[in-house]
Amino acid sequence: MDWDDLRVFLSVARAESLSGAGKLLRLDPATVGRRVARLEEVLAARLFAKSPQGYALTDEGARVLAHAERAEAALAAVADVQGDRGLTGQIRIGAPDGCANYLLPQVLAAICDANPGLEVQIVALPRVFNLSKREADMAIAVSRPEAGRLTVQKLTDYRLHLAASRDYIATHPALASPADLQAHRMVGYIADMIFDKELDYLAAIGAGPVPLASNSVSVQLNWLRHGAGVGVVHDFAMPSAPELVKLIPEQISLTRAFWLIRHADDGRVERLNRFADLLAQGMRREVLRLESMT
Repeated sequence: MDWDDLRVFLSVARAESLSGAGKLLRLDPATVGRRVARLEEVLAARLFAKSPQGYALTDEGARVLAHAERAEAALAAVADVQGDRGLTGQIRIGAPDGCANYLLPQVLAAICDANPGLEVQIVALPRVFNLSKREADMAIAVSRPEAGRLTVQKLTDYRLHLAASRDYIATHPALASPADLQAHRMVGYIADMIFDKELDYLAAIGAGPVPLASNSVSVQLNWLRHGAGVGVVHDFAMPSAPELVKLIPEQISLTRAFWLIRHADDGRVERLNRFADLLAQGMRREVLRLESMT
């Protein structure tokens, strides 16, 4: 169960409305509603009953509330204990360039603001990192590794959609279904440089050849911003490219995940454990914030 989902649940229970919880969390009500629905699906229980007076806890919701409040208190106690012992030293993290460009800068800046003695390095490369060779202290990947002496922690899900610039849409044939993609120039990855099957977005949606290709997410995004064609874009990158518009989101929507990969021996290093927890919390919050803006 995701603590961030419980945090959203607590806010709805206390505000008795999605809009009130959204103000507390700085999220739009639709996003709050989706997070509550996801928690209800995980628990296989209805947590709220909607009425003219707002959102009231069901019996199942009241039981979850008691557990969530205990979890909240425990986390607050841990934060108090750790508050005087800020993280220090250098940590190097490897990440695919989409994550490195559009999520990690602000997430890691916030962590460093709270831990002035910490030095963080981002190595943004479109490939898998070799932690055994100590290329990085930890790495973010788009699929869960199946081999090696590694520990793996899911950071967050994220969504992707087809997008193009408003200028491109205004001067090219309408795109009303996936079949219409054949009439459009596609932007995407270089096929023989896709290092993880989870990145083969265009194959997943049945798109044809890719006349404009790059191994860099940022290059692809800039092609799309300048009206070069149609491509698959991370929702969390959309706020940085206001020229872009989602296309047929009801018909084409992809969900992927980021995983934090560490060497198994590092599980005994408390400094890295604390950093990993802060990173996971920050990534979830930032993806949620940026996706709510699209």
